[in-house]
Amino acid sequence: MDTPAEPAVIVADLHARRGTHPVLHGLGLRIPARQVVGLIGPSGSGKTTLMRAIVGVQVVQSGTVTVLGRPAGSAWLRRRVGYVTQDASVYDDLTVRQNLDYFRAVLGAGRSDVARVIEQTDLGASARQLTGSLSGGQRSRVSLAVALLGSPELLVLDEPTVGLDPVLRRDLWTLFHGLAAGGTSLLVSSHVMDEAARCDGLLLMRDGDILADDTPAGLLAATGTADIDAAFLRLIGDDDPDARKEPR
Repeated sequence: MDTPAEPAVIVADLHARRGTHPVLHGLGLRIPARQVVGLIGPSGSGKTTLMRAIVGVQVVQSGTVTVLGRPAGSAWLRRRVGYVTQDASVYDDLTVRQNLDYFRAVLGAGRSDVARVIEQTDLGASARQLTGSLSGGQRSRVSLAVALLGSPELLVLDEPTVGLDPVLRRDLWTLFHGLAAGGTSLLVSSHVMDEAARCDGLLLMRDGDILADDTPAGLLAATGTADIDAAFLRLIGDDDPDARKEPR
């Protein structure tokens, strides 16, 4: 019988703020290994701050974040964690392939990695184009391709499907699950509730707190609802449309 894998990420009593504004209020959670976990919640709920803490680039006030068995931000993790921010983090004056060649060299990844990630992200037709000439969705795919270089053990993806058409969104979610099947752990944030159904596990966030940590099916069963939107409203006690009407 296989021994269950250790969680990819363990967060304990995490407090963080952006500027002087408290954002995370003593969070505790575990992200299982080799799964696609969705971090779902409205804009401003603290998703990006949590992801930055996991990657190790967010100053925290207290608490611990353990990633692949090491403290978040450890030098050992730099080649084992891939991170895609909401804004494309690539060079606009380089072509797609030149960007990938540059970051491959920085990471020390094999030359064949460039062709692999171009194929995975469907960037073949754009490989010779200047990155700055691409659409926002295409530039986001270049950032994802960079994050895939070196086959990281953990991928942290902040709103990776924003601005993408439905076909490409579907293809990326297929890619995410293929990566998980191959042993990669993924944390994917979104404010689009219908993407939650594509995840193995869900973390629902609001106002810096975790409202639920469950599978999509478990969340629907626990709330007695038919979709994630309704489940979220049930959890925040805002599921009665009559109660939300303006008084006459």
